[in-house]
Amino acid sequence: MKEYKKLLVVVDPTSDTQPALARAVELATRNQASITVFLSIFDFSYEMTSILSGQEREAMRQGVIAQRQAWIDEVVEHYSTSEVTIESEVIWHNRPFESIIQHAISSEFDLIVKGTHEHDKLKSVIFTPTDWHLMRKSPVPVLLVKEHDWPVAGKILCAINVGSEDEDHISLNSKIVEHAKDLAKKFDAQVHLVNGYPGTPVNLAIELPDFDAHTYSETIRMQHEERVCELALTLGISTDNCHVKEGLPEDVIPDVAKKLDAELVILGTVGRTGFSAALIGNTAEHVIDSINCDLLAIKPDGYKSPLDES
Repeated sequence: MKEYKKLLVVVDPTSDTQPALARAVELATRNQASITVFLSIFDFSYEMTSILSGQEREAMRQGVIAQRQAWIDEVVEHYSTSEVTIESEVIWHNRPFESIIQHAISSEFDLIVKGTHEHDKLKSVIFTPTDWHLMRKSPVPVLLVKEHDWPVAGKILCAINVGSEDEDHISLNSKIVEHAKDLAKKFDAQVHLVNGYPGTPVNLAIELPDFDAHTYSETIRMQHEERVCELALTLGISTDNCHVKEGLPEDVIPDVAKKLDAELVILGTVGRTGFSAALIGNTAEHVIDSINCDLLAIKPDGYKSPLDES
């Protein structure tokens, strides 16, 4: 797999702490990587000030950018270490996710790292529209970070799909596990695999009196267990770390992550856009809202972002 040598960290100007930058420094220290801290800002009021000339509006924009740059310099100083190089960039753009993805593509970053917000009362992670856009449209892996440490001997959970013979899905499964193994090596973590398989369709049991629901369910379970174990053995993962459960992936994956107390869930995102994105139909996006740990979203090889201008 491609090493994380260039990390693009999206900082949060509304927060005193920057968990994404802290996590990126951890990664960079173990990977001899460089970090660029990135902030995309926009204030519509400056664009609507008709009494100002274009030149004056530009001067105001530059003033705001300079203020934010000074703030980022202070943040970077707090997180800097002798082992990691941290640069920074502030740009004016009315759609943050577009500027992040375009910058990641044009400067060939290996990973986008961004913090998430936690709901104070529910203690669950809230994903913003920018988070969703990044996961759907970024060809570069996206790591969404909670404010917690990755302990030694922690657990990394790979959400895999063995219900399809499609080559893209098979390739994506391998890619997910390879990313996990690389991170596990650097953080002395354990890699686990999780897969959800469908239960017996109710309509079959009703319409076919002789239908044996138990045999059907056992056959499906065995198929999924065999495929998950085969993948695990092929990629050097212990079969003791394979978790195959009946249920929808959006229920099974968060449940297993919680039981394992996983630090990170890695899953593949197909990256649908347009009408199909509105319908979602993407397991990853159903799962995401229920996960309460760090999340790494990876695209299949050959995925081309709708924002890629090359």
